[in-house]
Amino acid sequence: MSQKKTNYTDFVGEVQHRIEAGTQAEAVRTVRAVLETIGERVDEGGATDIASPLPMEIDRYLLGVDHGQGYDFDEFVGRVHERLNYDDLDLDTGYGKPAEIDESEAVFRIKAVTALLAETVPGGELANVEAQFPDEFDELFELVDAESTPWEEASS
Repeated sequence: MSQKKTNYTDFVGEVQHRIEAGTQAEAVRTVRAVLETIGERVDEGGATDIASPLPMEIDRYLLGVDHGQGYDFDEFVGRVHERLNYDDLDLDTGYGKPAEIDESEAVFRIKAVTALLAETVPGGELANVEAQFPDEFDELFELVDAESTPWEEASS
């Protein structure tokens, strides 16, 4: 059974809901920060596996980076954290610039996006990618298949 490609607006909207972002721009920034960093950490085949069911506007974040970098969990979080907080030169002042995000919030956002990827990407393809991460990265996948998640608890 082939999975229907996810719609960009739905994907970003779901991320916005999960991280309780005030703006869509902040949700896009989060998606970009997490996916670019995952794309760097996995090999090109892994990045392609995850990218294929994603909307074209998002899959480029996974594909347009230098793949197969073997850094550890702290470096992964550090890179996402930095990407969440950098200034985009091509954006008008203030637009899309989030409040300073700390590392624990960055980790939460990584988990939120990873859990959504797990719901979007067929299981086998995500498992191939998950296998490329050492055990110290297990925390990233903590909310994948979790009984309850912060965003579900908030809406109930």
